[in-house]
Parts: sequence; C-alpha cells; structure tokens
Amino acid sequence: MHFLVALEKEIISFPGLGWKFNIDNVAITIGGLKLYWYGILIGLAVALCIFLGLKQCRKFGITPDLLTDYCLFTIPVAFVGARLYYVFCEWGEYYVKGDIGGTLGNIINFRGGGLAIYGGVLGAILAIFLMSKIRKVPVSTMVDFAMVYIPLGQAIGRWGNFFNQEAFGTTTNLPWGMKSTVIARYLAQNCPELDSEMPVHPTFFYESVCTFITFIVLMQVRKKSKRPWTVTSVYFILYGLARFFIEGLRTDSLYIGNTGLRISQVLSLGLIVIGILLICVGRSLDWKRQPIPERFIKADQRMREEALRKKEERLREYEEDEDVEDRVERLAKSSFSIEDEDEDEEKEADEDSEEEDESSEDDSDEEETSDEDEVEDEESEDTEDEEEIDG
Repeated sequence: MHFLVALEKEIISFPGLGWKFNIDNVAITIGGLKLYWYGILIGLAVALCIFLGLKQCRKFGITPDLLTDYCLFTIPVAFVGARLYYVFCEWGEYYVKGDIGGTLGNIINFRGGGLAIYGGVLGAILAIFLMSKIRKVPVSTMVDFAMVYIPLGQAIGRWGNFFNQEAFGTTTNLPWGMKSTVIARYLAQNCPELDSEMPVHPTFFYESVCTFITFIVLMQVRKKSKRPWTVTSVYFILYGLARFFIEGLRTDSLYIGNTGLRISQVLSLGLIVIGILLICVGRSLDWKRQPIPERFIKADQRMREEALRKKEERLREYEEDEDVEDRVERLAKSSFSIEDEDEDEEKEADEDSEEEDESSEDDSDEEETSDEDEVEDEESEDTEDEEEIDG
C-alpha cells in the first residue's frame, strides 16, 4: 500500500495464536488534522536515536555540539532521500502529464505516504560526507558512529506498517500469520493468485526483529573495532541479508521496470558485496581509524568549564539574594545537624569512658582482694611460728 489513508478502526487477528487487535492508524485528530501512528513512531525513533547518540558520543571522541550539527543537516536530507528514492521507483503514480505543478505537488505530499529506507540511508551517508568535508572531520568516523542507530530507528519505525496494515507478505499457514479486511481487500485487488482469506506473513515484524538484533550487534562492533568502515560494513552485510530474504516474501515490492527483479533485493546484494569488500580491503591495507580533530575536543572542554563556572556564579548569586530569614533557617538546619552529630559523639565518648571506669574498678577490686589474701597468709604463718615456740 503506497498511500496513507485514514482507515476506520480495523480488527487485525492472528488466528493461529488466538489474538485480535482493534487498531486505528490515526493516533490523534486535532481539528481537521490527523496525526498518524506511522509519523509518530518515526518521530519517536529519530528522537531516541539522537538522545542515545548525544549520550554516548564523548566515549568515541565526538562532541555533542558537533553531533548536533550533523543531525540538523543529516536528518532532513535522509527524509528527502527516502522520498525521492520512492518517487523515482514509482514515477508513474506521481507524474502528471503536462502539469509540472501537479507533479511537484504529488512529490512533496509527504502525508500521502511513500518512503524507502534505502533512500534514507543513502541520503544520510551523502549528508555526512558533505558535512565532514565542510567541517574537515574524518567521514568514516562519523558514518561508523551514526550507522549504529539506523537499525534501531528501523526497528521502531516498522511498527508504523502494522498500524497502516501494509508491508505484509504472502499467505502462510504459520501460527503467527495475520488477517484483516484491509489485507484481504489488497490481496484480492493486487494478488489474485493468492487466497485473500488466508493469513499473511507479518514481514514488518520480521524486519523489526532483525534490525533490532543488528542494532545490538553493531553496538558491540563499534565498541571493539579499530578499523574505519567496519561498523558500516557489518550493517551492510547483516541488513542486506535480512532484507533480501524478507523482501522475497512481500507483496508490495518495487520492481526494476517491467522485469521481475525487486529493487530492494538487488540493492541488498550490492550492500553485501560492498560490506565484504570494505572489510577485506581494510584488513589488507591495515586502515586505522582517524580521530576527531583536537580543536573540537578543546572547544567542548571550554564550554563545559564555562557552564560549570556559570553554575557556580548562579549559586553564589542565589546565596547573596537569599532572605535573612531563609539563611537563618538554612544555617539553623545545618547547625542542628552538626549539633546532633556532636551529641552523638559525646554520648559515644561517655559510654566508652564508663566502660573504661568499670573495667578499672574491677581491676582495683581484684588487686585489693589479692592484697588481703597475702596479709591473711602472712598472719597464718606468724601464728604457726608462735605455736611452735610455745611447744
């Protein structure tokens, strides 16, 4: 299904699992404006990827400001690339003969749907390349860092296909096959050779799982790899393999002209080959990853120091502007806590001294008893001597 339409609430069922879901591809309606789940999920995916990138960038020698500059340029170009790729592959649906304005209107109508992930990836790489040349930053370093988050965005965004009831596969008897009236209608109109009453493969789910696993793998590869283009190559290979097989199941594939070749499968094979070649060449030539120029690191350090200084100044200003009553109360609380600590220490000291006194008293009592015993022994000896003399 190539265009977004506001669907009535539909029931998607998974007969083999006994599941049923009542869904609507429109998430929110504000006046006459409809916000689709597809767009919301893509927005959330982009926001999450940016958040994770900004949180992790310093570990890989990239400053948040530099990454922000790349995001502001790369994300719009990626969306444009995804759109143009789809329009190029489906030119007949967008071209209006003799009407340039109508054709351009169809092309820029993003709300009508029609994005292709391969176009988005190619657009993002092109944008990073241009930005790196402008800022004089190693291209491979930025591409390898950013490539980790692309499969995460794909994994989230694919669930928009679930709400739109699109990007599904051919019919299947597997227990996780899904059904709906929209799917049955599409199969009846576009795939007459298939039984429209049978469940179909949830290929969007297959790709979501594969891309999430790819994201986890790339996180580990980025952490351990030392050569440039390694992370990018692994993404090309893993996603190329997954997409090649999943694309073979889909019923809405884009084809090269009137041939039976699916564009995504051809590109998948190309990505696999490029990924293998990059790894082999990198190993044979012993490529080394290039760091980000030192000027960006120093600028980031200066900004952090400046932010800390301003924070300290604000704290001092707050203390200066603080009311006398508030200051007295704050000092009273702090002094109260200190007095409590002193009292506790004094109590402990008193208890220790009492124990020492008791132990010393016990020792003195023992000494007195021992002295008394000695005196008694001496007296007994004296009486014995006197008895001997008397005898």
